[in-house]
Amino acid sequence: MKLIVGLGNPGKEFALSRHNIGFLVINSLARENGIVLKGRKFKSRWGRGKISRRTAILAKPHTFMNLSGEAVSAITHFYKIAPQDIIVVHDDSDIEFGCLKIKTSGGSGGHRGIDSIITLLKDDTFIRIRVGIGKPSPYIDHSEFVLSPFNETEQKSLKQVINKAQDCLEMVITHGHEAAMNKFHCKRQ
Repeated sequence: MKLIVGLGNPGKEFALSRHNIGFLVINSLARENGIVLKGRKFKSRWGRGKISRRTAILAKPHTFMNLSGEAVSAITHFYKIAPQDIIVVHDDSDIEFGCLKIKTSGGSGGHRGIDSIITLLKDDTFIRIRVGIGKPSPYIDHSEFVLSPFNETEQKSLKQVINKAQDCLEMVITHGHEAAMNKFHCKRQ
């Protein structure tokens, strides 16, 4: 069984913020695969179903970003899911908007949601799909940038970015992370 987690912050005020790209991808993946995110335990909205004929749990932690590890560790402990079977989708402000990077282990890169997951799992060998949200201008506070909505130009291509991340997730599940890296890993920076 795979656990696919999209990171974000709960609440309408954050729904379309850059930090919530993980939630947006999970919502799209759930709709596409007929998985209802109605569960409300494990400090998450979650649902279970099939993606490419494989059993998967989709989850959106409702702990706020910096405490995402609480939700992820609760699900993994209950279902006995190995870290290598976890895929986390999250925003990355070090990558240009719309680019995807896939990472299979290592540090958090300063992302507090990922840091929380690593700390509580005591393991860093889960797969991450990093979705580029672009860099803030030097005049904007980083927190303010990630919590702000996508600009008008970004909104026009946001659906394509979400679809690309969703396709990447499905390829990781069916063909593994290396195949997904070869197809989706963004070369430009």
